[in-house]
Amino acid sequence: MISILAPFLASSDPDGLESAAEKVISEDIFAELEEAEAAIDSPMPDYAIEGKGKLGEIIAICLGTIGILVISFGLGKIIKA
Repeated sequence: MISILAPFLASSDPDGLESAAEKVISEDIFAELEEAEAAIDSPMPDYAIEGKGKLGEIIAICLGTIGILVISFGLGKIIKA
């Protein structure tokens, strides 16, 4: 249920990491970092699927949540063994 409502309730303001970086790093360096090429491309940048609007955000959040649950369950099984 939270996955469905999250895109409609989310703030468009920068998240905590971005706002903290803006306070600590000078504007020039921050702008340079934002434009830098990522080491690994995100499968769903900005928690969305391009061209799908809010539905894409809901799908991305659901897939991400399921992915984390599967990884956590797998790691739990490995550690328990």
